[in-house]
Amino acid sequence: MALLWTISLIFSYLKLFYQSFFSPKSKCYPRCSPKHSIFASASVLKPVCIITGATSGLGAAAAYDLSMEGFYVVLVGRSSELLLEAISDVKSRNRDACLKAFEVNLCSFKSILKFKRSLLQWLCDSKMHSSIQLLINNAGILATSCRFTSEGYDQMVATNYIGAFCLTKVLLPLLENSPVPSRVVNVTSFTHWSVCCTHADRGTVSGKRFVKSKCYPYAHIYEYSKLCMLLFSYELHRQVGQMEKSQHLSVIAADPGAVKTNIMREIPSSVSQMAFFLLKVCGLLQSCATGVCSIVDAALASPEVSGVYFFGGKGRTLNSSPLSYDIELAKSLWETSCHLFQELQLASRLETVVSDNQEN
Repeated sequence: MALLWTISLIFSYLKLFYQSFFSPKSKCYPRCSPKHSIFASASVLKPVCIITGATSGLGAAAAYDLSMEGFYVVLVGRSSELLLEAISDVKSRNRDACLKAFEVNLCSFKSILKFKRSLLQWLCDSKMHSSIQLLINNAGILATSCRFTSEGYDQMVATNYIGAFCLTKVLLPLLENSPVPSRVVNVTSFTHWSVCCTHADRGTVSGKRFVKSKCYPYAHIYEYSKLCMLLFSYELHRQVGQMEKSQHLSVIAADPGAVKTNIMREIPSSVSQMAFFLLKVCGLLQSCATGVCSIVDAALASPEVSGVYFFGGKGRTLNSSPLSYDIELAKSLWETSCHLFQELQLASRLETVVSDNQEN
């Protein structure tokens, strides 16, 4: 795993190097501050940015950077204690930061729906416009053992992809309702290059097909979940293009590269140390403050930028793997994901009806 992922990362940087010097189609996008006149609106005094996985690592780094850009940052995480620590850290470096935290479990559709209700109530109580301007799907885990969610999905796939898909679908009306340009940024990984072929049927997307193996294939599941985030990004970009408000909403994928965070905490120390050693020797291991640049670049790119893959910082973009551009695979993943979403919606409604009947 360590060697294969290092090769994938080096390959990505070589592509970036070649593209920068030899490709006339190479594109770099400058940052566009939310204070720019194109974002001016009497109803949106401060744009709202939601960041998942914001308690540490890249999520916390993005929260700080975007608070400095003038966003009202909503931090989303599983631990209320860690959320408070993250807010305290940002406030210690930016006393003017506008921050709000919500405890959300992205593995639970019930928790996602509760978050939307709480978010709407907070926007109303704060006399803010009932919309959001930026959603960054950053949350992710690298689990080494098989664990199932309450809905019966593999926890890693649920956290890294299904939860992001459901959250985006639930919050899409708020993004569309924005009177100024809005955006979805999906955080992916260079590890998606390791996936050569795959399927998007129910068993695979839910993660159940993977757990049939004798040994839990955690590296392959992680790679697959990151490929799903790319396929989802490109398909949502195409779907948005068919919507009436397409000029207001953009979708971008961002890859921070190799960053020293605690995501590998479950990996055997011998493997993680080897991975960090190889990356450090190659000069590819970044701090969170550096690695977050691609995410912030994607968040602050001008509104017309959409359907691209940010990698390497400095506003640079790159072509992701050929498989990530497979339109039929993306459509299949979209359909399967929508079916899962609809099933979760139906189960939630039935649970509400049962609960109401018991109370009466």
